Amino acid sequence: MTAPRATGHPAPVTRPLRPNRYLLLWAELLAVSWRRAPLLTAMQFVIPAGMAAAVVGGALALRVTVDAVIRGDAGSAVTGAAGAGLAGAAGIVLGALDSHTAGILIGKVAALDLGPRIHRDITTLDGLEHLERSDFQDRLTLVRNAGWEIVLSLWSANGVLFAVLELTVMLLLLGTVNPWLLWLLAFAAVPLWFDQRGNNAIIRADLAAAEPIRRQRHLFDLATDPAGGKDIRIAGAGTELANRQAAAWDEAMRLRLRAQLVAAGWRLAGWLLFTAGFGAALALVVHQATRGAGSGGDLVLAITVAAALRQSVYTGVRYTTNVASAGRVIDPYLWLRDYVRAQRNQAGATVPAPPRLRHGITLDRVGFRYPGATGPALADISVHLPAGSVVALVGEYGSGKTTLVKLLGKLYRPDTGRILVDGVPLDELETGIWRSRISATFQDFGRFPTRFAENVGVGDLPRLPDRERIAAAVREVDATGLVDRLPDGLDTELDAAFGGVDLSEGQWQKTALARAAMRPEPLLVLLDEPTASLDAPSEQEIFDRQMERSRRSAAGTNAVTVIVSHRFSTVTGADLILTLHRGRLVEAGSHRELMGIPDGRYAALYRIQAEAYDMRPPGD
Repeated sequence: MTAPRATGHPAPVTRPLRPNRYLLLWAELLAVSWRRAPLLTAMQFVIPAGMAAAVVGGALALRVTVDAVIRGDAGSAVTGAAGAGLAGAAGIVLGALDSHTAGILIGKVAALDLGPRIHRDITTLDGLEHLERSDFQDRLTLVRNAGWEIVLSLWSANGVLFAVLELTVMLLLLGTVNPWLLWLLAFAAVPLWFDQRGNNAIIRADLAAAEPIRRQRHLFDLATDPAGGKDIRIAGAGTELANRQAAAWDEAMRLRLRAQLVAAGWRLAGWLLFTAGFGAALALVVHQATRGAGSGGDLVLAITVAAALRQSVYTGVRYTTNVASAGRVIDPYLWLRDYVRAQRNQAGATVPAPPRLRHGITLDRVGFRYPGATGPALADISVHLPAGSVVALVGEYGSGKTTLVKLLGKLYRPDTGRILVDGVPLDELETGIWRSRISATFQDFGRFPTRFAENVGVGDLPRLPDRERIAAAVREVDATGLVDRLPDGLDTELDAAFGGVDLSEGQWQKTALARAAMRPEPLLVLLDEPTASLDAPSEQEIFDRQMERSRRSAAGTNAVTVIVSHRFSTVTGADLILTLHRGRLVEAGSHRELMGIPDGRYAALYRIQAEAYDMRPPGD
């Protein structure tokens, strides 16, 4: 058999979900709960046991009371009544305590353990493929705020267990009155089975509704985001966006409503059958008592236990419903965990990055296609980036420049070919160590709602408290004037949406450049359109400074600097210029070499842009 070809995109996780996977998850959550709050965890077992004992004890005490009254035994009657009262009071107190302690415990584990774990799994995956897959995003939509519901499923399952134990004891008590009453066990199981059928329909509907809900949220964010507000208002598209948002919401609600109606039908049928069995059991007990086949205490016991049995069945169905409903988030959660595990197994690289480049970075027949794309973003790229060199990537939009930068940063894995760092495949380099030796600024850089110093310092986390290093990074990108104009300097809170100071696009871009300058000894410097929001003189000044910084890095670590720029004049000083066209490398060389190719693509693009900036008539 031929082994499947390894690609940069892991296959969708299709492992069938089995009940034992739920049990393993609950065992894991139980261990987490015990570590987080052992006393509260223990109470989730002690309290239900006490509540079950209170119900059974109360019924037995009532039988003793009634039989004692009939015999004329006042002392036993008083003792039995007192026992019944204490059992009832204990049940009320324990019931209130149960919901209170469970809520505290679930909140702790969901907020402090499960929620951060979900977020950490998503944000620490090596690549970005998962963020561009609709099946991943659909499940993430369901799981995003579902930590409480997932943890609740553990204690709902625990509630089902105690409800079953309580039902068993009650039925044994009823069996002492009349063995035929044991048939109530079968009727008690009917609502559970019917309820499960209904919840399966809800789970399927929730997964189907995830995409329209995601679309509705996206349209809402688009309509309320200041960045898109200008376009929406100029185009007069607000009403259209609102209509589309409403249509997406209606589609999701229609799917959910249909499932809820189906589930309600199943539940109604289940409870009708249970009610019929329950009524028949009571009729049997009354008939037996009128014929003198049992004592008055037996009659009271049977009625009391039967009534409690109905409540126990209701509680058991409620807990079972919680467990089944949690399947709508547990199944996606387990799917996401399988995906994360598969990704990390695929990314099991252990070779450390070299302290200094000796030869450089080689791309050997590299190809890559985005998930769902009709054609490759890169195809058969082969080129050597010498150690210590400054490499520029040029080409039209969509030619593959940014994709190539992402591959070098291990944000994606090539579908074909390989990338070598001093002869070692990039896939074998430990991702965290490799990334710690990269200094990068992207065109879609991050804007963090924190202080300015933290926005810059996060570029090198170990040096985040180092104010001198942060100030030096600010100076390197000529952003000192920007900091001086801020009301609190480096301590100025940023992002107006969170009560801070808002920056212009160009100021945010300088902040991102300072963040990239935090690492003093990178092996690879990635600059993907880092100055797109700056004017031409500012951009030229930034690139001149970056060229100087790259030369210093080359003298120390022999770093390779890769620059993507839409202005050709800024890359003329690069050691190597790569011209990309429709995902393919069509030319490589220095500016002088490429300009010397009469019909070359680089020369043609350079002249077009030079004439556009010159603003003189052609031939003048």
